[in-house]
Amino acid sequence: MKKFLFLLFSCIMLVFMFDMVQAKEISKEVAVVESQTQINLADTAFMLICTALVMFMTPGLALFYGGMVRRKNVLGTMMQSFVALGIATIIWFAYGYSLAFGPDIGHIIGSLKWAFLDNVGLKPNPTYSSTIPHQLFMAFQMMFAILTPALITGAFAERFKFKSFIIFLVAWLTVVYCPVAHWVWGDNGWIKNLGGLDFAGGLVVHIASASSAFAAILVLGIRRGYHREAMPPHNLPITLIGTALLWFGWFGFNAGSALCAGQLATSAFVVTHIAAGAAIVSWIFSEWLYRGKATVLGALSGAVAGLVAITPASGFVSPVSAFIIGIAGGAVCFFAVNLKERLGYDDSLDVIGIHGVGGFLGALLTGIFASIIVNPDGAEGSVRLLKIQIISSIVVILYTFIVSFIILKIIDKFSNLRVSDREELQGLDLSQHGESGYRF
Repeated sequence: MKKFLFLLFSCIMLVFMFDMVQAKEISKEVAVVESQTQINLADTAFMLICTALVMFMTPGLALFYGGMVRRKNVLGTMMQSFVALGIATIIWFAYGYSLAFGPDIGHIIGSLKWAFLDNVGLKPNPTYSSTIPHQLFMAFQMMFAILTPALITGAFAERFKFKSFIIFLVAWLTVVYCPVAHWVWGDNGWIKNLGGLDFAGGLVVHIASASSAFAAILVLGIRRGYHREAMPPHNLPITLIGTALLWFGWFGFNAGSALCAGQLATSAFVVTHIAAGAAIVSWIFSEWLYRGKATVLGALSGAVAGLVAITPASGFVSPVSAFIIGIAGGAVCFFAVNLKERLGYDDSLDVIGIHGVGGFLGALLTGIFASIIVNPDGAEGSVRLLKIQIISSIVVILYTFIVSFIILKIIDKFSNLRVSDREELQGLDLSQHGESGYRF
């Protein structure tokens, strides 16, 4: 009897252990199947490349801006762009991503539930992208957060104190960029719920940076010698290289905003290039009529103007519409840049005329040319959509301008924004960094 019971117990234990092993194998197979259905390897590879491309835009911007300033300010100007790679990365990791894309609070801002990337893992977040890891989406958006404040620096080039800029960078990302990003792209953001369209950053990146730049110009004032002495670009070949890097990275900027490899990303890629090419021709043709000569700086500026104008529309419009947007962007931005001379404000590197006017124009034309044939998740161009685009753009302009103006005034009260007259005369390279860009 004891032998029988022992044999029976042994058999039961063997069956139980066999079932456990089988269950583990089945659970492993299920986990593998689930991971394969959730993570798309092609999409992930594509987005890794696009994220790297957008990161490359910030050094490209440093070269683009650096070549357009005077020789004594080349390093100081480049540093203001490049340092954002460090400061903005830390902010985005610590709390910025959570504020911009975290669980919604009142359709205005995200909560801090994702601070320090808590609950931001390697599995997809279906709210934002169901085929790539959540951390990859976070990293892609991080590159936008790095580039956007760097764009502002072109407006106040050659006169902003570096220490004060660091303070401004932290404050601006926290109370300007993160809320606006949440409004437009965050889950339950009010502009997103309203139906506003901004595929890759016309509002969040270009309009926000340009209106903030205008606030900085008003607070800082004009450069020493502005209107009295010539301030030509010191090295246009560097600016050309920077433009090429920006254009190259912009494919990741716009096509990557599809968040997957496929038809929509292809469409965004194609229309981005068409708009940029059309804007070059439009700008230099306008310049030819206005000044009698087409310049290299004009061609470079035209390319960036076209890229800016197509950014909000890139995932919603056809190639023909992109061509029209590019032609309009090049011509309108050319005249906007030339208008600053009559208005008397010192936008050193034409941030307002190119990014502000180009971004606003692109947002409006998105309301006209958007097509559900191109993107079924978008909307059809209509009077209603145009009104939404206008409302969204104006609110972003007002909010970013007012809050940036307040930030700058507060910083200026406790730590001067502007370098001294002696330091400005010496140049930012030596006065702020103790270095020189060139030694002959």
